[in-house]
Amino acid sequence: MEPYFEDRDAGIALYLGDMREVLPALDLQADLVLTDPPYAETSLAWDRWPKGWPTLAATAALSMWCFGSMRMFLQQRDEFADWKLSQDVVWEKHNGSGFASDRFKRVHEIATHWYTGDWRGLHHDVPTERSGRRGGGEGGMRATTTAREHTGAIGSKTWDGSDGVRLLRSVLKVRSMHGRALHPTEKPLGILTPLLTYACPPGGLVVDPFAGSGSTLDAARQSGRRAIGIEADERYCEDAARRLSALVLDIA
Repeated sequence: MEPYFEDRDAGIALYLGDMREVLPALDLQADLVLTDPPYAETSLAWDRWPKGWPTLAATAALSMWCFGSMRMFLQQRDEFADWKLSQDVVWEKHNGSGFASDRFKRVHEIATHWYTGDWRGLHHDVPTERSGRRGGGEGGMRATTTAREHTGAIGSKTWDGSDGVRLLRSVLKVRSMHGRALHPTEKPLGILTPLLTYACPPGGLVVDPFAGSGSTLDAARQSGRRAIGIEADERYCEDAARRLSALVLDIA
């Protein structure tokens, strides 16, 4: 199968088509699936749930970040039967959208992390950030904390407050792409990159079965990872190809 766009030096490829046909044909094993599927929450023509896609994703990688809403995950819970839920992260936007005038305005989306097999055997970097404070309370975290089952007992000494580093919080505040987006549900690199670097090792391969305008591929290349994207709408394949081509600098 020929890619719609390819940058061999960076290990980036984009394919046009339905992921339910393309992904099995590629027959690949990636380190991570990172994707934002249609939520099936509107009457828009493109907002249709591709039945069976999570099962196919489980054949391509043992780890997956999937964006969605609480409604989506509850409605489609049976589709994730091949996966075990590890954790969830909330993306807080600077603005949001809502379809009802009698409910709280939704300014967030959820990203859930799923895995198959043995948790200890999966790549997952400890996500840390500078806390701006030292000593006491939630000041810091030892980067050498030993790996343990994510559902197991909390370690007796996780925080030490010595170096001003703490675990990255599960609520990430990142500006949305409102007014700048090439795709109606485009995710900013600021929310994609920490998820990608957490679960995919440097030089590893990430797959996005719903690539849209190529944000995941962009984030992967800028963080030193390889990436394969699949997009069913040729309009967005064109946008993604232009976007990714613009990142290739010919300095010869």
